[in-house]
Amino acid sequence: MSAEAQVGLGEMLGRTRRSFWGWRGRRPFWGGLLTMLGGLPIMYFPYANLTLGTMTIRMATTAGAGSLIIGVLLVVLGLTMWFQPHSRIFAGVAAILLALVSLVVSNFGGFVIGFLLALLGGALGVSWAPARPAAAVAPGG
Repeated sequence: MSAEAQVGLGEMLGRTRRSFWGWRGRRPFWGGLLTMLGGLPIMYFPYANLTLGTMTIRMATTAGAGSLIIGVLLVVLGLTMWFQPHSRIFAGVAAILLALVSLVVSNFGGFVIGFLLALLGGALGVSWAPARPAAAVAPGG
């Protein structure tokens, strides 16, 4: 690769990074990310087989389907916060409620990891507010 190609690549990466930062700034990015990450352990643990040496531990419960539904809904709510930022309050409140329900339904909310991530993500989604447009500067002042 030539030096000229590397310079063009650096400019393209810089433009892509600035574009991503702009996209991220116009929506509750961290709330959506934490909500999606909270749904993963809630979905995973009821169906996981943990192996310790020759012993297999299965966390299957009768609430496996409920855990799957709660986890999928949390992932969908996180994506909603990203791609429909005007629905952030609904998505945040729904994520908080689902996180609370997951304590009872799915192995203490994915062993409390998923519960805490979803609860924090929902709170960030509710509390996020779009930036106010910059005030126009009057000429000469």
